[in-house]
Amino acid sequence: MGDRGTNNHSEVTDFILVGFRVCPELRILLFLLFLLVYAMVLLGNVGMMTIILTDPRLNTPMYFFLGNLSFVDLFYSSVIAPKAMTNFWSESKSISFGGCVTQLFLFALFIVTEGFLLAVMAYDRFIAICNPLLYSVQMSTRVCTQLVAGSYFCGCISSVLQTSMTFTLSFCASRTIDHFYCDTRPLQRISCSDLFFNRIISFSLSCIIILPTIVVIIVSYVYIVSKVLKIPSTEGRKKAFSTCSSHLGVVSVLYGAVFFMYLTPDRFPELSKVASLCYTLVTPMLNPLIYSLRNRDVKEALKKLEGKKNTIL
Repeated sequence: MGDRGTNNHSEVTDFILVGFRVCPELRILLFLLFLLVYAMVLLGNVGMMTIILTDPRLNTPMYFFLGNLSFVDLFYSSVIAPKAMTNFWSESKSISFGGCVTQLFLFALFIVTEGFLLAVMAYDRFIAICNPLLYSVQMSTRVCTQLVAGSYFCGCISSVLQTSMTFTLSFCASRTIDHFYCDTRPLQRISCSDLFFNRIISFSLSCIIILPTIVVIIVSYVYIVSKVLKIPSTEGRKKAFSTCSSHLGVVSVLYGAVFFMYLTPDRFPELSKVASLCYTLVTPMLNPLIYSLRNRDVKEALKKLEGKKNTIL
């Protein structure tokens, strides 16, 4: 279990996740914070999926996408949080080679899927507001299913490429990962391979994933804003904007952290850990809160569900 060098990646049996470099007192506080946030992630996203599945009024494309978003949030935070919390109390802080591969693969799969789902949700709002008469045709059940399946497919392809590219590197310098989970950049730091082409491909892959989704979101909202501003009534404009503001809030938090993490120079590991927290735990925690607090349909469905519970009790 020592931190001795190895000749190549095939001889590495495990890695050590350094996590956050803090004193023991702060470690307890961080553990409790992680535990609280993860509990809210579980409660919020499971609750959101339950509400969407049980209330017939929410059987619409927008809530179908939102349900999938909650599913993705739940699972990619679950890939990271339990291991990170365990390592707060572990002496070795180790993760097996296979565990590291699995963690990176699943995290990449779900985070990329989330990006495409957010683009799909922006397109859905564009159709709903700019072409309401064609909404039922253009966003049919078949189309919605294909869009969600396509998001998962893109996430899977990206994850396979990213994971295979990362774990073909040689890790002969060290096996100590200066992060709280297995991610591409921290693994590149401990590799003794030539990273020039690897970094170019990694950066290109990030651009291919992030830029098209951002373009879809921006173009959709440019059309949405121009359409909404033409609505004569203040109430009508307010209602239209309220359906979009929640989505924009989620997009801002997620993409802000992702841009900092993957499209900026890798010079500040500790800042990278903070940015990673934003999209591994903070965003999955905030998504259900943002959508429930600013969405009248979800509020009414929640009240209805509470009413049923009180009736049963």
